[in-house]
Amino acid sequence: MRKITDRGTVAHLFFIPEIQGDTCQLPAEESWHCSRVLRLVPGDTLHFTDGKGHLYEGMLTNADPRGTWLQVLSTIKVLPPRPWKLHLAIAPPKNSDRFEWFLEKATEIDIDEITPLICERSERVTVKSSRLEKVIVSAMKQSLKTWLPLLHEPMGFKNFIHREFHGQKFIAWCDTGTGKELHAAYHKGSDATVLIGPEGDFSPLEVEMAVAEGFQPVSLGKSRLRTETAGIVACHTIGLLNNLK
Repeated sequence: MRKITDRGTVAHLFFIPEIQGDTCQLPAEESWHCSRVLRLVPGDTLHFTDGKGHLYEGMLTNADPRGTWLQVLSTIKVLPPRPWKLHLAIAPPKNSDRFEWFLEKATEIDIDEITPLICERSERVTVKSSRLEKVIVSAMKQSLKTWLPLLHEPMGFKNFIHREFHGQKFIAWCDTGTGKELHAAYHKGSDATVLIGPEGDFSPLEVEMAVAEGFQPVSLGKSRLRTETAGIVACHTIGLLNNLK
């Protein structure tokens, strides 16, 4: 059994999805970064995670850019899941770079699940999931997190809102009228699912359908926000409220 220790400062974090036994192999891209960029050699130690809350320390046994092998030395930390979860269903912007920016920043802030949401006014109805996964993994490593957010396949608005969710459900809508702002409507410690619409906002019919399914209309403030900015505001609001003492 691997011992749990509390050693050293993590400078670089690597990602290995499946870790079984006392030896493991870095994926090809991670191996290249390890051997060619950082120029680590056999005997050097490094830190890695499985994206499931575990932080490990390992020692290089070889430094092959096609596949570097590690000896697992110890489990430094086991981080349990947060007591609250955030699921954002967000319409991908027309500019894919903006969506990648959102995923990067949301991962750094704290998010558990992301679903690209296809709405009536969506400007983009397809996404490159493999590319987006890489963006999320990179952001997890850069921010030294050990939980990898789950990216779902794109889903139509109607199908999504009919699913079963735990906790509170919100639809961020520009035309909320007398609706509360998210920070006032959210109950600290609760799971939350937040819908973020496309640049043209949700249609009145979509809002009506969401409300019928128990989603509460909320505002994200007085400014008119871009889709990806609205997503970040929602992430930050939920995270900040849960971290307040």
